[in-house]
Amino acid sequence: MLAHGPSAIAVGPCALALHGVRGLPLHIVPEVALPTVHPRRTRDGIRVRQFSSIEIERFGSRSVAALVPALVQAVPELPRDHAIAVLDDVLHRGLLPRHALDAVRLRVRGRRSSARCDSWWDMVDPRAESPLESFARLQCADAGLLPDELQVEIRASNGRLLGRGDLGWRLGAGRWLVAEIDGREFHETPEAVLHDRRRQNALLATGEVDLLRFTSADIAARTVIPAAIRSALTKAGKA
Repeated sequence: MLAHGPSAIAVGPCALALHGVRGLPLHIVPEVALPTVHPRRTRDGIRVRQFSSIEIERFGSRSVAALVPALVQAVPELPRDHAIAVLDDVLHRGLLPRHALDAVRLRVRGRRSSARCDSWWDMVDPRAESPLESFARLQCADAGLLPDELQVEIRASNGRLLGRGDLGWRLGAGRWLVAEIDGREFHETPEAVLHDRRRQNALLATGEVDLLRFTSADIAARTVIPAAIRSALTKAGKA
């Protein structure tokens, strides 16, 4: 926006970043829209686009595409896992109501590259509490190991809630295979480590939980989580 002056509008993934949406790729191309007859060519690594009309919001003294048009612009062009993680995030955090997803989907239809995301919409799940959980779920789904439940509640015999597991697979007889996805932001402080240890011990003490824990490095490897889940389910006679 600084490069193209006060009339420039942040759009696409850049608008989503300014809205605070999580799940975007680590590196995104700067994108702006300008009210010109013909869009200018990309220069200095900045992609310049033109839209006949676009709903905008203010970001300080500048303009940014509103959340719905920013999603409409970004989703068809993002990698699948990031697109779904972005949609998971905006629904989970209440940035958009669930019914608004239908409006985004309708407006995406017919856009360039929209056909590639036809199957993505049914994979969106607002129960995912972080992009890492979304990525892990999608890797498992691709391996034919879609979790039976998200945010699985594990309770003590007296009904007290001991904790929730990020991804869960039913093993039968009330038992669960639970996968925990540990993000550095919430799991690496000393207090978080202590809390996680106590919580893990409480879950395992029920005798109803087989627990696996994974990190962002496991997600980056792509095959680690599905392989571990398949092995655990096979051992339990469920795969």
